[in-house]
Amino acid sequence: MNIEATPLLFAVIATLSYLLGSIPFGLLLTRAAGLGDVRKIGSGNIGATNVLRTGRKGLALATLLLDALKGALAVLIAARVAGPLGVSLAAFFSVIGHLYPIWLNFKGGKGVATAFGVLIAAAPLPGLTAGAIWLLMAYLFRMSSLASLTSCLAAPILAAMMGTPFPIVLAEVAIAGFVWQRHRANIVRLLSGTEPKIGK
Repeated sequence: MNIEATPLLFAVIATLSYLLGSIPFGLLLTRAAGLGDVRKIGSGNIGATNVLRTGRKGLALATLLLDALKGALAVLIAARVAGPLGVSLAAFFSVIGHLYPIWLNFKGGKGVATAFGVLIAAAPLPGLTAGAIWLLMAYLFRMSSLASLTSCLAAPILAAMMGTPFPIVLAEVAIAGFVWQRHRANIVRLLSGTEPKIGK
């Protein structure tokens, strides 16, 4: 059901994807559960890893799934009305929405779950393979940040190797760059050997 590709259509896709991606599920869920503002504990992040520090594994899992789902939904909607360029815009701007949500003064999460959601929706096999890399690295090293950095770096490479349309690969490269940028402090701790392990 592709609609005629126009600059207006692409602008609408980008805007709606950004707004969808900017929904702060981690913050909304922890507040609804009576746990207060998740930004005031742990790393101050609104993502699933920091929600896990509340001790509520169910909330952390729900945050992970919803953050991934909002990215996937943006991509699936774009795929219905536009081609690869529209999908790439939806993928990129939904992650940007999570990283810089307008509702939270542009201070959001690190984008990993949303990045996986958009990749799985846009290119299922590369997305699932990148997810398997995350699980393997997390199992071997027990560090969420290291698993995230490795899998996000691998994602555009896998997408290119598996024949994903170029605009989507390009979006994945940009997303990986933003995710790495948001992990600057984690990278410093990884290099110094002080990065905490999962569950600590």
